[in-house]
Amino acid sequence: MKRALPILIALTLTASACGKQAEETTTTTPATTTTAAPTTTAAPTTTVYTGPVSLLNGLPIPDAALLDRRVIAVKIDNHWDARPQSGIELADAVIELRVEGGLTRWMALFHTGDADYLGPIRSGRPADAKVVRSLEAVMFTSGAQPWVQRGIKGVGTPMFIDVRPGMFRISERFAPHNLYGDTNLLREYADSRGLEDTPPPAGLWEIGPFPTDAASARRVDVAFSGDFSSSWLWSGSTWERFINGDEPSETVDQEGTTTQITADTLVMIVGEFYTASPPAGESGSSVPSTETVGTGRVVVFSEGKAVEGTWERGSAEDPFVLKTTDGDPLLVPAGRVWISIVPDVGTVTWE
Repeated sequence: MKRALPILIALTLTASACGKQAEETTTTTPATTTTAAPTTTAAPTTTVYTGPVSLLNGLPIPDAALLDRRVIAVKIDNHWDARPQSGIELADAVIELRVEGGLTRWMALFHTGDADYLGPIRSGRPADAKVVRSLEAVMFTSGAQPWVQRGIKGVGTPMFIDVRPGMFRISERFAPHNLYGDTNLLREYADSRGLEDTPPPAGLWEIGPFPTDAASARRVDVAFSGDFSSSWLWSGSTWERFINGDEPSETVDQEGTTTQITADTLVMIVGEFYTASPPAGESGSSVPSTETVGTGRVVVFSEGKAVEGTWERGSAEDPFVLKTTDGDPLLVPAGRVWISIVPDVGTVTWE
């Protein structure tokens, strides 16, 4: 089984030692002794972290056993009546994709982490399975058109809809924006259906340090359509998410405490926008979709910097291969990652 390489985390420790030097002076009076105590500082030492890391974001994890379990992919609502969402800050990674009405929905990926209050959960779309197929993930949604369900399962991604236990309705919101879930119970549900608890064979791409010559970036604007866009502002330590211009994009816990959505790393995958339709002879409605197999533009943002390049992959079973515009490998820095699948009719700009 392929594993992520350890991420090296350096911690500098400073030690000091005190030495004593005695100097004795004798006169005709009684002897006196003067002691000087200069301080010397030892050279810094470095502790290197070589423990287990998440395959999805490269961050250290407390227990290596967490690597040996499946990825849970849960579709999350982003309608204005669904905001603020809950639990996504606990995901290993979040994927954002365009749906109808120019809006987006999210796919929260849980591998080494879990959330017991996650939602609102919404229905699946054709592009979902292509994005997560390489992780051998199990999808959970509130529903999907029959032809969409067959398409998702047809690429080899197990999919379950509005399951009990594992999902529940809350009274504080109205349907369809009130279905929530507990990923711990969703894992148990997948076990009960006889699915092997298969860990991902690899991550979405290679994780590693950013190029030293990366360009400065302080604001990122992403337009998925003429009706919806988001912005990310670099705070000096993290990327902060905004919508509708300057409105903070937030999550809320069960106690009602809201927190702004942030990320350490942003990956913008630009793909061909197309309309997905039911196969000939099948009923159902067409839906917008974005291609993630083939090749296209990519921009990665981290540490207040940006690197532009290209992505490619031959099939949905393959991880993304990212390269700089010069053709060198483009590594994604370790950190909490937000992935935007941006249709080529949209835009990704920064300053």
